[in-house]
Amino acid sequence: MRIATINRKTNETDISLRLSLDGGESDISTGVGFFDHMLAQLTRHGGLGLTLNCHGDLEVDAHHSVEDVGLALGEALRTALGDKRGIERYGQAVVPMDEALILCALDLSGRPCLRFKAEIPAERVGGFDTELVREFMQAFCNSGGFALHIRQLDGENSHHIIEGMFKALARALKQAVAVTGSSLPSTKGVL
Repeated sequence: MRIATINRKTNETDISLRLSLDGGESDISTGVGFFDHMLAQLTRHGGLGLTLNCHGDLEVDAHHSVEDVGLALGEALRTALGDKRGIERYGQAVVPMDEALILCALDLSGRPCLRFKAEIPAERVGGFDTELVREFMQAFCNSGGFALHIRQLDGENSHHIIEGMFKALARALKQAVAVTGSSLPSTKGVL
């Protein structure tokens, strides 16, 4: 199985994470309820197994926890993929979440890049600052070394827009990490 275990400890967060690209149980606790809900969507719709425990400086705000989880998850993805031999490499999804419609495309190229176009109307959903969605996506693709494009095509409800993003990311990631061959999906010979 393609599995990675990451421990990340800073003055702001203490994270332990186990990621399985081939499924398994998920147990997620970051102390940020809405973020836990979004990570649960990512694992369920992405066919991933994720055990995640994050203790962060939530007395400040959730920024450090959300960003550092993105960094740890990206590192776990990169580690679990190994040399990427046989993977599909590319993934894309267009996902509706009620009135929201989200497009996500990604390339597990080894080159980090985020293109994020969305207008999330509310500043907060529950206790979660909606600007942290972009921070998570940036940290995840930077640390994971992949190009990630997210576009909000429609939507008015902030919860629906964000949940659509995580579900679209999940579906695209599931497709990209799928083993569909035995060769490296690159003419360069490396990814």
